[in-house]
Amino acid sequence: MNQQQGNTTAPGKIQSRLSRISICKQKPTSIRFRCSLQNTILDVLRARPGWVEITTEGVGWDFYWADVWWMKEIFDRAYLEDQVRINHFRNHYELTRKNLMVKNLKRLRRQLERDSGKLEAQKCDFYPATFELPSEYHIFVDEFRRNPGTIWIMKPIARSQGKGIFLFKRLKDITDWKRGVEYQPQLQVTDASTAPIETYVVQRYIENPYLIGGRKFDIRVYVLVTSYNPLKAYLYRSGFARFANNRYSLDTIDDNYIHLTNVAIQKTAPDYDPEKGCKWSTQQLRMYLTAKHGQSKVNTLFQQMTNIFILSLQSCQRVIINDKHCFELYGYDILIDSNLKPWLIEINASPSLTASNQEDYDLKFGLLNDVLNVLDLENRLTGKEKKVGLFDLMWDDGPVFLEDNGNEDLVKAQTTLTNAKLGCVNDRLQNLKEIYQTAEVFKKLN
Repeated sequence: MNQQQGNTTAPGKIQSRLSRISICKQKPTSIRFRCSLQNTILDVLRARPGWVEITTEGVGWDFYWADVWWMKEIFDRAYLEDQVRINHFRNHYELTRKNLMVKNLKRLRRQLERDSGKLEAQKCDFYPATFELPSEYHIFVDEFRRNPGTIWIMKPIARSQGKGIFLFKRLKDITDWKRGVEYQPQLQVTDASTAPIETYVVQRYIENPYLIGGRKFDIRVYVLVTSYNPLKAYLYRSGFARFANNRYSLDTIDDNYIHLTNVAIQKTAPDYDPEKGCKWSTQQLRMYLTAKHGQSKVNTLFQQMTNIFILSLQSCQRVIINDKHCFELYGYDILIDSNLKPWLIEINASPSLTASNQEDYDLKFGLLNDVLNVLDLENRLTGKEKKVGLFDLMWDDGPVFLEDNGNEDLVKAQTTLTNAKLGCVNDRLQNLKEIYQTAEVFKKLN
């Protein structure tokens, strides 16, 4: 399950090479940018021809890769010129905070059942039974007692990298948790200086994950939303499957190296190899699954994953505050069970952009460059493109359908009608070259 190893050159040393080839001889344009992070995104921004970094406070900028703190504290008080773009919607947490994500999905399911019946509502059956604690504790207890022997997983709603997560199968474990430092009952809060209750979600644990080499994995998928009203979303073809370091077993539920696939956790395993890592590309995964189960079943699986992305975005479409200045790059975590059913685990508003090795750096450098290519601050595109680099337009105020599969796909998606090709192979640089040439001709003719 080792990744195919690429060039072992340090990530920073390939910056100039990638910047030369990744944007296809882009014409220099004066774009002023700011960046709150010191990782791959900063490399990408500095490598864009004609883009100028602004570090002085009070100086205007056109593009800002901001952190969520800036969105919370500054965004509403900032004056933004028409051309400015920022990498978060102001209430992005409606989809990325675990309890709100489930709340919005439940509301969408109820709406679909009212409007179109139970069969249509079943399309939302892609997330495990979930309850918010402490507010839904008694409802959870009723569900727990109806399903004796079931394993549950507890997650804090606003933490990442696997922090604070644990599995349990006895109510006594919840009692111990309630008495611990993670949880303070409301009645014990006596003054404003006391730490507030930390909200958790508890979910039914998926006990039958699909295993490769005896190990559990989930899939990180990137979705770019450039507008919520109307909804416009792109799916990135490349991502990766993150494997657990230890072989899967339910004999112990306390071993995070078995049950949690977060890289931040797995890299602390005693026998973790940082060069090999615990990842496969989505292309490797799709080819493996196709060889194992056949093209038709795998196409169905990946189409179901596309439906998850679209329905989850629709679930919060009415509550997200749309703003023409904002876009969002989401990191979806998807788990496949032994029946080839995909499950939505969580959605990240700030997916990690720090590379774990050379191959990971190359993927994220190309991903972030293509985000900028889609946003098109240089005004080089027509706005009608269905594919930009490795981004495929999957929803544009309605489903986007395939016109043809193209010869560039190593793994065809012949039974899939929507324009989403997760895990398919495409010549990224050739695509960028072609769309820019086509757009230039189109603009000259018009």
